[in-house]
Amino acid sequence: MGGSQDDRLSKLPDDILLNIVDRLGIVDIARTSFLSKRWRRIPAMLSKIEIVVGSFHLGQDRSNVTSDDVIRASSTTVEITRRILENRPPSIYTIHRLSVQLFLGDDSISIGQTVANTMATQKVGSSEFTILTDKDGRKCTYDEVAAYGRQLRSFVDACPVAFGGLTRLKLEHLTLAQSDFPEIFGICKRLEFLHLFNCDVEISSSLQVEHPQLSQLEIINCRFENGVDLKWLPKLALLTFKGWFSQEDPFCVGHAPLLQSVSITNIGLSYHKMLKLSEILGKATISDLHLNFRCEKIWIKPEGPRQLWQVFRTLKVVTLDNISEECDLTWTLFILQGAPFLKELCIQVWDNVCDMMGDEEERKKHAFSEERKDKGTEWEGLASDFKHHNLAVLRIYGFQAECKFFEFIRSVMEAAVDLEGIYLHNRVLCKRRNIMVPSTSKYPKTYKQKMSVRNKIYKGNCWMVGIHFPG
Repeated sequence: MGGSQDDRLSKLPDDILLNIVDRLGIVDIARTSFLSKRWRRIPAMLSKIEIVVGSFHLGQDRSNVTSDDVIRASSTTVEITRRILENRPPSIYTIHRLSVQLFLGDDSISIGQTVANTMATQKVGSSEFTILTDKDGRKCTYDEVAAYGRQLRSFVDACPVAFGGLTRLKLEHLTLAQSDFPEIFGICKRLEFLHLFNCDVEISSSLQVEHPQLSQLEIINCRFENGVDLKWLPKLALLTFKGWFSQEDPFCVGHAPLLQSVSITNIGLSYHKMLKLSEILGKATISDLHLNFRCEKIWIKPEGPRQLWQVFRTLKVVTLDNISEECDLTWTLFILQGAPFLKELCIQVWDNVCDMMGDEEERKKHAFSEERKDKGTEWEGLASDFKHHNLAVLRIYGFQAECKFFEFIRSVMEAAVDLEGIYLHNRVLCKRRNIMVPSTSKYPKTYKQKMSVRNKIYKGNCWMVGIHFPG
């Protein structure tokens, strides 16, 4: 930057200079401290500070990452953290968001102490640690992930002030001692958000979660053999649970009176039991439910309205994603029957070849079910006089002009007396490989085909429900 240009920029008001700096990356922000005295104090005014480790991210495949890559990234993180935070004098400017991504290791304690000093001398609102491991834990030995767990515990013990001030924490590839999780939760008193990826507890025990402030919990591909007991979470509002290896219920909800949104994703393998929502959700009363079956076996057991009353009595929106094309759809109507205040039902039906494992030998090796994918979903169906008075919208992604879709839609129309609109979407585009809808698709494209579909659904009845074909 030339001297004259620097002088012109330096004459700008503080708010404009701050807006310019806010648009820079963290490395460039650190470099501004080498400019004029005027520029040097601008980083101290930043309200959002996000320090990341190069291009690394949580859950990333690091098979090609070398130890030198990690050392360089960690050294850079230490340097930038110190330059941004240690040179920031106590001021009237609040740090509304402080986010630090770091590798677990020797440098992490130095970073933690710098963050702790900042918390002690500055006004800090939301603060986050994203803690990465140098190797992909899915390819580590048990001893290696256990070592990561011990490193984390040492980190927490060395920096209790930093962890005590955290509102968000993301962890990956760790096996902790049975007592470690509760003790870490006890230290992280301000914690509002927790993300666990591929984590575990020693001695095949369950994970018990109790925390007075935690409002959002994400548990992704973790190996808690005896499940997760969400024992006491008075402020929990959002729960995301993806992938489990237990043959029992993957989790159960205890005291969580504010729980509103639940998202569950899993590939149903041969050893997985069929889950009952009334049992795993306990006394929670949710308003938004999202279930993703990953185009494999259905792992939800239909239940009657009496069993589901506690869980479903305030349910407003249900999304059922990635139901395999070989599955019947009538089993999904148990949700309509059990949720009297449901407003919107959204269903996606397709076989995503990008995600599905096609090789038969590999499917056997990984315990994929050989049964029909909707086996176990049989139930007595809706009573002939059943009426639902609140459902307004039915959306189907992956609609095909086939009998099972026609029959399902008619069942919903007959039951939902105040239904306002039915939206029938084509199969979605595969984002991973940008694959278009196959030529075998039976989705109506022309006006004539769409009118034919409407006639087959109405079947001579005068239903005042609009059927739409978006896109």
